[in-house]
Amino acid sequence: MKINISERAFKSPASAIRKLVPLADKAKKKGIKVYHLNIGQPDMATPKPIINAIKKFSRDTLEYAPSEGIHETIAAWQKFYHDKSVKFDQSEIIVTSGGSEGLILAFLTVTDPGDELIVFEPFYTSYAIMAAMGNIVLKALPTEVETGYHFPPKVMIEKAISRKTRGIVLCNPNNPTGTMYTSQEVRMIADIALKHNLFIISDETYQEIVFDDKKVLPFMSFTKLHNQLIVADSVSKRFNSCGARIGCVASKNKEVMAAIMRFAQARLSVATVDQLALIPVLINSRQYTEQVKKNYKKRRDMVVSELRKIKGVSFVVPEGAFYIMPRIPVDDSDKFAEFLLNDFSDHRETVMIAPATGFYKNPQKGKDKIRIAYVLSEEKLQRAIRLLGMALEKYNRKK
Repeated sequence: MKINISERAFKSPASAIRKLVPLADKAKKKGIKVYHLNIGQPDMATPKPIINAIKKFSRDTLEYAPSEGIHETIAAWQKFYHDKSVKFDQSEIIVTSGGSEGLILAFLTVTDPGDELIVFEPFYTSYAIMAAMGNIVLKALPTEVETGYHFPPKVMIEKAISRKTRGIVLCNPNNPTGTMYTSQEVRMIADIALKHNLFIISDETYQEIVFDDKKVLPFMSFTKLHNQLIVADSVSKRFNSCGARIGCVASKNKEVMAAIMRFAQARLSVATVDQLALIPVLINSRQYTEQVKKNYKKRRDMVVSELRKIKGVSFVVPEGAFYIMPRIPVDDSDKFAEFLLNDFSDHRETVMIAPATGFYKNPQKGKDKIRIAYVLSEEKLQRAIRLLGMALEKYNRKK
């Protein structure tokens, strides 16, 4: 007799970013070079102080860290925010295993099973997985390529709010679109949250990576909003340290932080060595983030320049993070992504992209779009986008 897994587990979606990895591995075994534009894994060197701190760890026993995080690491996060003119007390910060765990803990803290969180699609694929873990309903509101994926009108957002709605989740600048929301948009979301007594879960993973002299208006700027705001953050992108798995969750709401602390005690603690290793860069963040931002601007400009040469591709130039989500001339972005890995190469090289279907609640909306992560050097990006153009021609000829 078959034993069944839970409905929650059965219905949880796969990651749009990682689901094609087996095909990429198969292509590599054939001797084909794969340019990875599918995942936000920066190729820039991790800052030396992080590597040095890991190498120099000299304690005799590798002990559990406190559930809330090592005191010095919490202080370093506090300094990081202070340098951005954001004031958190140390009691208002908990160290998490990457920004992802912070988001999971925030989702579970503000919702019960069947409750709703408003998101704007396309949205970061893991939000859907996190919601499924907690039997949370994501109410997805559409944004469009033509408007640069900016928010829909206020009236449309308010119309989506029901008695089950507990909060609004957003990432600014945005993954997967690269959109930086304007100050007016941020104020609109703050006003809606205050009017309807909703939480805002602010994913701030990319907040320093913005271009063209723009600046993000942080939700912490609104004093009246503090009791309804939960910030989830990460060192992964701004310090090229994805494998360190260090993030934090921060809020001035004491009840929220007490609940998150109880959840954090269930997973015991975050890795001790990693927490200690990130202290030097957190307390001197600007020394690293300014150069990171310059590097990604150059990469963005290269991708934009090359995409403009491909017939039938449409997009709005992204203003932040290191993603772009163009519309491309294909019938099915999943099939095209598979085609790239199974059936296409030029001089034994191909490219791996993330089909946009996994960034939408309704996958059909992503059938004509892909997400590109411009995390490679400019030279590699130029080659990868040119491969993409060649593959589009070949894919459309075969139909």
